[in-house]
Amino acid sequence: MKKPFLMIAAVGLIFTTACSPAEKKTEESAKEQTEATEEVVEETEELTDSVHFGQMIDAEGALTIDEFASQMEGKDSMNVKIAAVATDVCQKKGCWMKVQLADGSEMRIRFKDYGFFVPKDISGKEVVFDGIAFNEEVPVEDLKHYAEDEGKSAEEIAAITEPEIKTSFVATGVLIK
Repeated sequence: MKKPFLMIAAVGLIFTTACSPAEKKTEESAKEQTEATEEVVEETEELTDSVHFGQMIDAEGALTIDEFASQMEGKDSMNVKIAAVATDVCQKKGCWMKVQLADGSEMRIRFKDYGFFVPKDISGKEVVFDGIAFNEEVPVEDLKHYAEDEGKSAEEIAAITEPEIKTSFVATGVLIK
């Protein structure tokens, strides 16, 4: 009768000893996971100040408007990432935005394949956009359409009678800070 009791006690002692380090490891592992989760949450909170539309981009390597102007000089088009302040946005859908160029003119940014839009209330906010800048002749019909999107009066729209040569941009991604 003593032997079965001793065997049961020995087996119980082995299980108790064997399980203790695992519990300790589990507690340590849980603590490490909690710390890692807290770090990710902190990093995510920093990133939530920015909102992406279209392709995911970051601000790294973005040119200022002045840098863009000097690099675009003498070219018909170029692939580029630019950081600027949005000056105007389509108030119907958010299907385009404008930024002011170094010479005081505005550049309209449209979104590739009409694939995404930006919020209509981002005027005055810093934006980063990536894509293709190019010089184009904007037809009268398009100029009138844009004027309508901007909420201009019928008289202002009727006064548009000539096409304009402008620097335009088709963005694949936009980051709003």
